[in-house]
Parts: sequence; C-alpha cells; structure tokens
Amino acid sequence: MKLPDLDRARSEKSLSFGEFLKAYNEKLPTDFPQASTPLLKEFKKLHASLFKDTNTWSLDQHRKKVMDWLTTKRAEQRA
Repeated sequence: MKLPDLDRARSEKSLSFGEFLKAYNEKLPTDFPQASTPLLKEFKKLHASLFKDTNTWSLDQHRKKVMDWLTTKRAEQRA
C-alpha cells in the first residue's frame, strides 16, 4: 500500500492569501526575496489570469511564478 505524498498534498492545497504568504516565506532560502502583502497584491493584479476562476492560491501553481517575479523585480530595482 502506497503512503500518501504529504508534500504533494501540501503543495496542491488551496490557500487563502494569508496562508499562501506564510507558506511561501516558510523555509525560503536567504538569497530569495521574501513575499509581502503589497508585493503579492501587485503580483495578483499583474497576473490576474492565474486567478480567473478562483481567489485561492496554491504553492503548486503560484510559488515558482511569484519567486521568479520577485527575483526579476528585485533585479530591476537594483539596476
């Protein structure tokens, strides 16, 4: 009998805005930019198509996209 994949279940779980913010920043490497409420609101506004059918977040669907966006945004601010 195969055991449930807890990491996968955690990753695919639908999260509220606040839950996603906390989960995103949890165990984030120090060289990656932290998410904040204003930054995630900006991300959501710029990427509205990711939220077309729902107002929920998931680590599986959004974390990598937010991470890439924040990294690019930080690089642009330094230039």
